[in-house]
Amino acid sequence: MGVNELVSDLVVNAKKAQEELAGYTQEELDAIVKVIARTVYDNAEELAKMAVEETGMGVYEDKVVKNIGKSKTIYNNLKDKKTVGVIGTDEKSSLTFVAKPIGVVGAVTPTTNPTVTPMCNSMFAIKGGNSIIIAPHPRSKKCSSYTVELINKELKAQNVKHPENAIQIIKEPSIEMSGELMKSVDVVLATGGMGMVRAAYSSGKPSYGVGAGNVQVIVDRDVDYVDATSKIIAGRKFDNGIICSGEQSIIAPEEVYDDVMEAAVKNGAFYADDDETVEKFRRILFIDGIINKDVVGQSVQTIAKLAGVNVPLNAKVIILKASGIGNEDVLCKEKMCPVLSAFKYKTFEEAVKIAQTNLNVEGRGHTAAIHSNNQEHIEYAGLKLTISRLVVNAPSSTTAGGSLVNGFAPTTTLGCGTWGNNIISENLDYKHLINISRIGKVIEGKTPPTDDEIWS
Repeated sequence: MGVNELVSDLVVNAKKAQEELAGYTQEELDAIVKVIARTVYDNAEELAKMAVEETGMGVYEDKVVKNIGKSKTIYNNLKDKKTVGVIGTDEKSSLTFVAKPIGVVGAVTPTTNPTVTPMCNSMFAIKGGNSIIIAPHPRSKKCSSYTVELINKELKAQNVKHPENAIQIIKEPSIEMSGELMKSVDVVLATGGMGMVRAAYSSGKPSYGVGAGNVQVIVDRDVDYVDATSKIIAGRKFDNGIICSGEQSIIAPEEVYDDVMEAAVKNGAFYADDDETVEKFRRILFIDGIINKDVVGQSVQTIAKLAGVNVPLNAKVIILKASGIGNEDVLCKEKMCPVLSAFKYKTFEEAVKIAQTNLNVEGRGHTAAIHSNNQEHIEYAGLKLTISRLVVNAPSSTTAGGSLVNGFAPTTTLGCGTWGNNIISENLDYKHLINISRIGKVIEGKTPPTDDEIWS
């Protein structure tokens, strides 16, 4: 059977399932969503082990934390939301809002997040009464397929009402299969490299993609440097740095730069500022300006060995003093491994300029972080930087995608706005997978303003 026939069969089955889902009550949809989340939560260790073994990237313990954390955080955010029938009214404007499914969702998922992204996308799709077909990355097809198999098995085991083929996955994915899928569904979720995102936008179907990450981190003068660097390092080392919202730099005040680096070393960083050592790492991290695939998601020790540099066995991250900003040093780009670049600034305005200059090379629209107690500085960074999220006094890697203690929508897909060639400048959420009809009535007692009142 050819690619077209295989995809066609999946879509036909998905449409049939979606027609059934469209008639489900809110409670029935929510019951499915809960099982999806709970399945990953209950099988966190097994799925993490499979992901590390198959992809050769990341950290088992961190993937366990991610499986547990994302499943419960996303479910907690979804469980009380309305997506069926009348979901709200605006009495002032006399509008009534009615939610309706989009249809069949096609989700292209990455090798860096092979279990929680299929889970997350399935939860969002089903929440809105949609069916979903997942196209996993070929390097993570086994663990992604197993995740979907577990979910469908658990739905049956718990006797939860659900249509067959509501959640499907391409077991033998390819670029051709993904391309055909994107042309055949009603909406596309593309989480992965920019090539895949561009393909989604060229599919002719509404698409939600992501932009490149390159999280710039500003350390203000008024914070505890040990505390700030502990959070930065915790974010950078998580899952060996493969998360797009992971910290990429430390931009510190010049008069306390050494203190900040000393604090980072106390928290487990290996710091290098001599040209020879930095160059050794620079050569192994990037090849012709492109991230070396052999360092992606690898440990500090593996990267150091490739570079020919001895680092302490307990080093959590590598910090390299950059020789310039933006295009002046390739270290200013995204590094999908536990490596940070370091910069000095004189004024806070210069710190923001450094961050923006680096974002202009890579990462526009994604995320930045700041460690500060100065509200004026925090707002200045939020106003000036071309970002969709500014994480304040927390590890960006593990909180930019939503947490139980911040207001970002819990997700695995982070929109980057038009800066990052995306349609949304927020975290992808269930609301992006529903259509909303608006019923508008004449506003009771509303008197049209006169021309004089309009133009006054």
